[in-house]
Amino acid sequence: MIDYGKFDHIKSLIDRSTNILILQADNPDADSLASSLALEQILSDLGKNTYMYCSIEMPKYLRYLNGWDRVSTDFPSHFDVSILVDCSAESLLDNLKNNQVYSSIMKKPLIILDHHITEATLTSEYSCVVQTVSSGELIYELSKEFNWGLNHNAKNQILSSIMSDSLGLTTESTTYRSIEIVAELVKDGVSIPEIEEKRRELMKKSPRILEYKAKLIERINYSEDGRIAYIHIPWEEIETYSNEYNPSMLVIDEMRQVEGVEAVIAFKSYKQGRLTGKIRANYGHPIADKLAEKFGGGGHKYASGFKIEDVSDINAKIVDIINFAEQLLNENI
Repeated sequence: MIDYGKFDHIKSLIDRSTNILILQADNPDADSLASSLALEQILSDLGKNTYMYCSIEMPKYLRYLNGWDRVSTDFPSHFDVSILVDCSAESLLDNLKNNQVYSSIMKKPLIILDHHITEATLTSEYSCVVQTVSSGELIYELSKEFNWGLNHNAKNQILSSIMSDSLGLTTESTTYRSIEIVAELVKDGVSIPEIEEKRRELMKKSPRILEYKAKLIERINYSEDGRIAYIHIPWEEIETYSNEYNPSMLVIDEMRQVEGVEAVIAFKSYKQGRLTGKIRANYGHPIADKLAEKFGGGGHKYASGFKIEDVSDINAKIVDIINFAEQLLNENI
């Protein structure tokens, strides 16, 4: 059982602050956005002036979450304190550094609210990095500990956060408390079918995207006698399709469902030699976090990611990563 009372100093900082900046990492997901939106609702009801910032525009597939359009790519000129949500890894904030706003953030008190313990590389006296299924669950528990009110919109966002990061309460990190919180939210009138229907409506694909998905499926590679499935998505395709649909998310679930596959990796290569990897491991093969950590990333045992800068030979680095994944799977037998 987590002792949330030890984070009272975070509540004290928020109590004495008026203008609060809510931050997400460079690559937002449903948990980071929903958690940020829930926090915005909570703090606004406390009488705070809130401002949500992300270095990129919200991807279209996240726009089923009401309030996504309140997240701005313009950095504010004034704030008292910032809260970084669903991130505690400095490597996930490269865009902030490139935009030269990172120094402005670090000059003020920084609160970190995250559930990725293995990724934690940022330090702050106001860090709250604990193991929960999602950052939304963490914010829910803090709201109970601090007697913060939760309006209906905040409850909707917290449920969206939990259901997203737990893959519908199916991941190993889902606990009885996660399920208990979902039950409490549903009891309070939050509708899982309503949220899911909005998500599915926005996840519909155009004929062009469906054709592209077919091409991606044809390019899936296999290693270690079919135990590893992987795909490489080059910058040209990211630039062409990502505004409409995240290319890696088009095929990553299908890759996991292939018979015999134990782990999957979706590689993306960008300009200036940047290589990223989204890792998913099937149940019983918990290698995702170790694989990500080896290459400067982090996450959970079954869902992790990494980002490598200045890669001179993308194909050679992919081979290197696949070889290490094979090693991890063999050690896990």
